[in-house]
Order: sequence, then C-alpha cells, then structure tokens
Amino acid sequence: MERTFLMIKPDAVRRGLIGNIIARFEAKGFKMIAGKLMVISDELVKKHYYEHEGRPYYTDLTTFMTSGPVFAMVWQGEDIIKLSRFMMGSTDPEKAAPGTIRGDYATRMNRNVIHGSDSPENADREINLFFQADEFVSHE
Repeated sequence: MERTFLMIKPDAVRRGLIGNIIARFEAKGFKMIAGKLMVISDELVKKHYYEHEGRPYYTDLTTFMTSGPVFAMVWQGEDIIKLSRFMMGSTDPEKAAPGTIRGDYATRMNRNVIHGSDSPENADREINLFFQADEFVSHE
C-alpha cells in the first residue's frame, strides 16, 4: 500500500475548502492515516521547499505558506501518488482541467490550494518532516 503527503494550503484553508478537498480523496477510496491543522514554521517551510531555494518565486512561496494554517495529511492507497496528482491537476490553474481540485478551486499559480508529493522518495521525506510515528492511525 503506497503512502503520500498532501497539504491543503493557506488559501484553501481560509476559503473553507478542507472538507471539500478531503471528500474527493475519500470518494476515490483512499484512507487518511494522519492529519493536522497547523501553521508551518519558517524552519519547516525552508526544509519542505528546499529544492525551490534561489528561484524567483521562492520568497513569495515561503511567505505565503507561513501566512496562515495549512492542513497536513498522510494518505494511503493503491497508486496514490500518481492518482492524487492527477486529481489535483496542473500546478498552473489556467492549465488545470475542470473537475480537478486546482481546476475547480485554484486562482493563481502560487495560490494553488494543495500540495502533493511527486514521488515515493519525496513522499517519505515530506511525511517525516511533518509527522511523528505516533501520529498515524490504522483503519479499514
């Protein structure tokens, strides 16, 4: 069973979209095994987005991600990384297909409502940044 890290970003939390977004993953048959509402520290956001450091949008991205609460989650399911990224849609809302999370809810490239791991390696890294072993639950 594959696991992935998903995070509902501050723009979506402010707009009250947590339940709508979670419902899509539940309807797909995926299981949330950890979740928490939190404000990301400067230290954590830098670790999370380290690969973007030095890019023109980095400061805006890190400032935005620490501007309010996020809802961090770990989900599991068959092929969840590939399928959750398909469900999220393109990171550019202008290119995101209708029916995808970003196609339906995102308004700007750097305000695109959700983050999802793009590989098993990044999923493990991101899960370990945001969650401790005792924060996971198991359910059928």
